[in-house]
Amino acid sequence: MFNAQKPSLDELPSSAQLTRSTIIAGVSAVAILVTVVLPAEYGIDPTRIGGVLGLTEMGELKAQLAEEAEADRQMDQAAGEQSSLLNDVFGLFVGSAHAQDADAWRDETTFTLEPGDTAEWKLVMEEGQTAQYRMLVEGGRVNFDLHGHGGGQSVTYEKGRGSTGEEGEIVAEFDGEHGWFWRNRDDATSTVTVQVRGEYAEFKDAS
Repeated sequence: MFNAQKPSLDELPSSAQLTRSTIIAGVSAVAILVTVVLPAEYGIDPTRIGGVLGLTEMGELKAQLAEEAEADRQMDQAAGEQSSLLNDVFGLFVGSAHAQDADAWRDETTFTLEPGDTAEWKLVMEEGQTAQYRMLVEGGRVNFDLHGHGGGQSVTYEKGRGSTGEEGEIVAEFDGEHGWFWRNRDDATSTVTVQVRGEYAEFKDAS
């Protein structure tokens, strides 16, 4: 039988070496957590390195999808005939207003979302600029996230679930792209029309 020779005490690492290795491993783990894991998984980017690497937006999208799934579950439990009636009335109101003053808007886009489909449109804005918008959804309902990102920064302005129409104003908190991410969680095909006007350089498809 072959017997391995036991290492001598001189060959074993000292307590100081073990302590140093443990500290290095701990610091490395914390660095990876802060710069990679938090931005990629949760959209938390204290060092802004995740924004530079594109990890922060990935984490925000994951968190957004999780929030959407939970919100949809709660909405399905609480939804009733009264809510559907209010949505229909609001949709008719927005549609009527849309027909009356369509010429007053600077830009407009219309697209169709099949069940499960997504779309994203953004306004290129500078900090402090203001833009007005109107969104009309026909044939179904959509979830949306009105947000902005740029220069390693991100912000959520508004979220909607089961929407048939919205209107409001965006005041850019920083230079960058500010706009919407839509997802059709309904069983029906939805046609979305978005009108915008105000202070912005471009209105573009960011899908």
